[in-house]
Amino acid sequence: MAETEGKKEDGKAPEAKTPDYVPPKGSTAKLSVKAGGRELRYEAEAAWLPLRKDEKPKAEIFYVRYFLEGGENRPLTFVFNGGPGASSVYLHLGALGPRRIELGPRGEPLAPPSVLVDNAETWLQFTDLVFIDPVGTGLSRMISDPKEEEEKKKSGPEGEKDSEYWRVKRDLQSLGEFMRSFLSKYHRWESPVWLCGESYGGFRVAKLARMAQEDYGIGLAGIFVVSPALEFTLLEGSDYDALMWVDAFPTMAGAAAFHGRARKLKTDEAHRAYMERAADFAVDELLPVLAAGDRVGAARRDKVLDAAADWIGLPRATMRAKYGRVAIDWFVRNLLRDEGKHLGLYDASFAVSSPYPDRDEWTGPDPTLHMLERVFAAGINTQVRAAIGLDSERDYELMSEAVNNGWKVDTRKHALETQVGATDELRYGMALNPGMKVRISHGVYDLVTPFFSTDRIAGLLKLDAESRKRFSVKHYSGGHMFYTWKESREAFFRDAKELYGAK
Repeated sequence: MAETEGKKEDGKAPEAKTPDYVPPKGSTAKLSVKAGGRELRYEAEAAWLPLRKDEKPKAEIFYVRYFLEGGENRPLTFVFNGGPGASSVYLHLGALGPRRIELGPRGEPLAPPSVLVDNAETWLQFTDLVFIDPVGTGLSRMISDPKEEEEKKKSGPEGEKDSEYWRVKRDLQSLGEFMRSFLSKYHRWESPVWLCGESYGGFRVAKLARMAQEDYGIGLAGIFVVSPALEFTLLEGSDYDALMWVDAFPTMAGAAAFHGRARKLKTDEAHRAYMERAADFAVDELLPVLAAGDRVGAARRDKVLDAAADWIGLPRATMRAKYGRVAIDWFVRNLLRDEGKHLGLYDASFAVSSPYPDRDEWTGPDPTLHMLERVFAAGINTQVRAAIGLDSERDYELMSEAVNNGWKVDTRKHALETQVGATDELRYGMALNPGMKVRISHGVYDLVTPFFSTDRIAGLLKLDAESRKRFSVKHYSGGHMFYTWKESREAFFRDAKELYGAK
């Protein structure tokens, strides 16, 4: 008797085959931009690449690429922002891409509607570009597995489905996996590869200086580390350390000079020069007081603290009461409080009217971070949906709070191994590849990742003469996103072009 159709000889039904994974449909367009005195024709694509685990697709990484027509094996630059939880939109439409959002000369948002314009400073003039949105940002998402989702609901709280990629090392691995797949898909292994990352993205780039080369076989021609947090221990201050307070001090001095509150500013002195003098004071005089406290003696302590107050425009009594430790959020709330104004943490040159002038805590929008969100949101949705033609119902996540709140250090480390940094990996990457160039840049009015922290670290790298030639630090006017300032974006473009060796 014949077996029933669809049954094995043992009488069991055959296992259902898992259908092949099909990523969301991307879109490609032929576009052009006027830049550098000529018209650049390029191919733009908005699409997804899957990340796999045990041969199964686990996540979809969204990217936007721009390839110049007729440019074989041009330099190729992978770009991402930070957060954690930020999409790549800020570098994409603020500085590097072929189109950018239109802003005022100091990055001020203009009245709605927001518009995109040709970017005269697009890096497409000397490199092809790939903008990457890490998992949980932009249009990048986890790929749902019904069985795994059901197990997670049983074992833990909801909302943690993306947590596998929200860890320091796994995040870096996902970027390495993406870049390796991308180079293979587009046959670009012979292109000089560059990385550019901002803020936590700068931390990523410094880490990938080692990992991309050592673990994924991607040789790096150079890296741009923009407004980075290189060592996390320098971002949190306490009564028992000193470096965070020292690192922020020159930026506070610059903000005080910008707003006319700096009592140490010399007649006709440039603000950048003033910040350099403030940095010298912070290291030579303030640091011993912060580090030693009462051991320096009351007379010396008070003299230094009074001088520090004059440098950053605060009352002397306030500086003494705080023993020289002025938190950045307190500073931006109080420097111009008598005028009813509040400074930006991400760009302390900006001052806005406080909606709650009587409250001690600041609960209003940051003049740069929050006030530009609507502009970047309109810009990226216009670019990928209208210009490139992507048809997707997903919402573009500019900055995901879920990712930021869920970010974790890798759990295999001992509880006492709390120091998280990227500078060692950066130094290792330079030793691994004697041809890799390194450029680190900040905006001088950024209090969140102050420029002087990088300046100090640069003096501690112990580089040999040859390595020193390919390592450089250069800062610009502006804040965390200094490239939103017209003069800084233009200077950043010129400096990058020179570093790439483009004519």
